[in-house]
Amino acid sequence: MKIAIFSDTHDNIWRLDEALERMKAAESMIHCGDLCSPFVIRHLGEAAGERPVHIVWGNNEGDIKLICEVASQFPSVQLHGTLAELDMAGIRIAVNHYPEMARALAHSGRYDMVCYGHTHEAYQEEIGDCLLLNPGELMGMNGRATFAWFDTVSRNVELVDVP
Repeated sequence: MKIAIFSDTHDNIWRLDEALERMKAAESMIHCGDLCSPFVIRHLGEAAGERPVHIVWGNNEGDIKLICEVASQFPSVQLHGTLAELDMAGIRIAVNHYPEMARALAHSGRYDMVCYGHTHEAYQEEIGDCLLLNPGELMGMNGRATFAWFDTVSRNVELVDVP
């Protein structure tokens, strides 16, 4: 299974749309928080079609009530709150927004991969048998907009730059 993992969109729908073009091969998508506005959910839902999109809250979500209302129009969009615990093709994945929480989850030994955002910097580290992964930011605030591909068969991560 090919999973697209991204974070920190911060309403940059132009970069999001570029990334979504590159994510067409994704069988599932994970957003690690800070999408910000409800219109971002619409872009995600329309692009995803029937493919699942898992989203956790970051620290910059705006109108959560409206985000939930828009998400309810797209059955494939799943809002998890501050923590998502997923099983994708036998890979146990935890998703949250904060690096401190992610590191603790990775050390717990309960997951094969833990994804997070918040820092706007791509990062990966092996902690025991767990991959700790930050896909970077789509916003482009630090000049580099990225997302990550994760292949559940090879367990390889590929970082993709988004112009």
